[in-house]
Amino acid sequence: MRVSNGFIQVLTTVDDEEKASKIAKVLLEKRLAACVQVLGPIASSYWWKGKIERTNEWMCIAKARAADYEKIERTITGIHPYEVPEILAFPICSGYPAYLKWIREETAPRRLSQSLDSRSDLV
Repeated sequence: MRVSNGFIQVLTTVDDEEKASKIAKVLLEKRLAACVQVLGPIASSYWWKGKIERTNEWMCIAKARAADYEKIERTITGIHPYEVPEILAFPICSGYPAYLKWIREETAPRRLSQSLDSRSDLV
């Protein structure tokens, strides 16, 4: 995915708050997102296998680097319970420069020493 400033928001929905929280946690732990908001429940209506369905869902909105989209998609599909999960990426066309800098810094690859320094439970 090509985006001019290099940032995206990735959206996915799931049928349970606990599953949404798990998706958020995994994306954050892997540093694939700087922030994941979980909203819900929301009412979703959609076509599925020839019928109109309605269900409550929780939406995850992740702020991330566009270059990480494929990794994000693989991560979500690896833990998502749906047969065909909604995974959509939207370019961030513009944003507060300090916030975009924060996304860049929080999703930057970490050296091993940085990861160990941030773990207080090892001391």
